[in-house]
Amino acid sequence: MAERKKRRLRKSSIVLMIVMAMAVGALGAFLYCRQFAKADQATAAETASSQPTEEATPVTTVSNASLFMVGDALLHDVIPYDAATGAGTYDFTKELHRIGAIAEPYDLQYYNQETILGGDELGIHGYPQFNGPQAWGDAMVNYGFNLVSLANNHSLDMGTVGVANSLNYWKTKTNVVTSGVYTSQAEREAIPIHEVNGITYAYFSWTYGMNGLEPPADEPYMVACYDGHEEEMLNQIKAAKQQADVVIVAMHWGTEYVMAATEDQQRLAQEAADAGADIIIGNHPHVIGPVQWLNNHKTICFYALGNLCAAQFDDCRIEMMAALNIQKTVTDGKTAIEIKDVKTDLMYQYCTDNCHNYEIVPFSQMTDDTYVANHEAVYEQYKPIVTQLDPTIPVGAF
Repeated sequence: MAERKKRRLRKSSIVLMIVMAMAVGALGAFLYCRQFAKADQATAAETASSQPTEEATPVTTVSNASLFMVGDALLHDVIPYDAATGAGTYDFTKELHRIGAIAEPYDLQYYNQETILGGDELGIHGYPQFNGPQAWGDAMVNYGFNLVSLANNHSLDMGTVGVANSLNYWKTKTNVVTSGVYTSQAEREAIPIHEVNGITYAYFSWTYGMNGLEPPADEPYMVACYDGHEEEMLNQIKAAKQQADVVIVAMHWGTEYVMAATEDQQRLAQEAADAGADIIIGNHPHVIGPVQWLNNHKTICFYALGNLCAAQFDDCRIEMMAALNIQKTVTDGKTAIEIKDVKTDLMYQYCTDNCHNYEIVPFSQMTDDTYVANHEAVYEQYKPIVTQLDPTIPVGAF
């Protein structure tokens, strides 16, 4: 019995030793494999770090919007009388068809409605306190004009009734953006943001004054007059620049019949540019003025486009049209705005000696001296006015 027990113990010891040997072997194999796995991982990491990293290609989108600009629609009474077709109707085709055809392809088309469109029931009036037929506005809108400035020195010519009638009229033109005359303080302080081709813009219109006329004491907001309100104007531009891609400001300023920018105009232009204005469109002198880049080509300023239409003479008959392209580039969520392709050219307000047959004629469409005697020489005479502050501005690019 004792011998049998010894043999069983020896067998158990042998089995235990074998099991332990197998466990040790398995552990060794595990550790060995783990060590080589770490080495392989390190080698792979070193190999990966030595390879050039592939960067994701930036996603870029580009949007464009075009802007066309002309000056003051100053409707002396002889102009609607010349266009009258009877029974209170008018046909402005002869006056506008050439400029309308040029403006048509542009996304935004600007002009200054100098003569308030206060309603035909108030009568058609010329100088000094104007009122024009609303048929004129219809004609401009039909040609595509959709950005209208209302703040100017004639905004109060027909009083509060004229302002109310004008605003009610423009509200029927749902595709037109106006600025400069308001029905409430909240409306004046608001910063409407508009959009064209994926580009957002804010648009404001301000005037130096209203020929000594004042709005009612309880409606001081009626016309955006920057005299005494320059800080308000600049703060509005700053706030708009925080919300919109582009800020457009129409300025009624300068000295009548003077084809140069005053020191005050240049100061205000620089302050508006510093506040965030991208495009400054000036008028009031009824003659053309210079065009100038500000802030290293960030802001373009047209000091005076002159008249679009008026029964005025001499220098006042020389008019300017201008255009530009707004380009928006978005790369990985970052937006860049560039004002580019600025161009200008000259036009002429023609009429016969008896104040009939009013017609706006671009110099580029004059093939002889029918409209202007020595038209080529006249054109060359006025071109330097445009470039007097900036010789890089192209004239004759249409």
